Amino acid sequence: MGILNVTTDSFYDGGRHFNEKECLSHAEQLVTEGASVIDVGAMSTRPGATGVSAEVEIARIVPVVKRLVREYPTVSISVDTWRASVAEAAIVAGAGMINDISGGTFDQMMFPLIRKHGVDYVLMHTKGTPQTMQLNPQYEDVTDEVRRFLFTRATMLAEGFGGQIILDPGFGFGKTLAHNYELMRRLKEITTGEWPVLVGISRKSMIYKLLETDPEAALNGTTALNLFSLLQGA
Repeated sequence: MGILNVTTDSFYDGGRHFNEKECLSHAEQLVTEGASVIDVGAMSTRPGATGVSAEVEIARIVPVVKRLVREYPTVSISVDTWRASVAEAAIVAGAGMINDISGGTFDQMMFPLIRKHGVDYVLMHTKGTPQTMQLNPQYEDVTDEVRRFLFTRATMLAEGFGGQIILDPGFGFGKTLAHNYELMRRLKEITTGEWPVLVGISRKSMIYKLLETDPEAALNGTTALNLFSLLQGA
């Protein structure tokens, strides 16, 4: 999965793909490098991020999705949103997957919409909201709580659903550095379930803070954790 942010405040690329020309150039690079899925996001969900309206999100996403579907018909286009209205606009535009950081908890219309259209759905765990999730998150057992949330929500959605459900533990979303590495260490407790697991850790703070560096220098750490995740069944 390659990431295409059409935002002005992404934690890593900082809006460098915000205009259409840059979007298409980056998409071409992702496909050339082997991406079979391009995930388009129009609202930053990094800790402390300021939200945008659904109208702005739709206006940013729909033209990009339409163009990507036309240019890359063999690539699955995913849209990163927790809003059902944005998801529906994206699906109508041609998106075949919705990537929801809230696992359907921020917008109660998300699950009915996903069932209606039958598109693939990435169900992620988040504790709190982007504005609050890193304000002293606490767990008795982070892996057990994340696993129970993911399996429970997936079971709820699976009834009458024809698409594929993909679980995402949500590294960095409402979790401390210690929580993230405990979750990574016990990842197999989640990957041994009946649903495939997606791990999104590219250049995240759990890597560069541990290495005392920055996102630009976090590629090797990303590669190491990606390999570990694959070995755990992700």
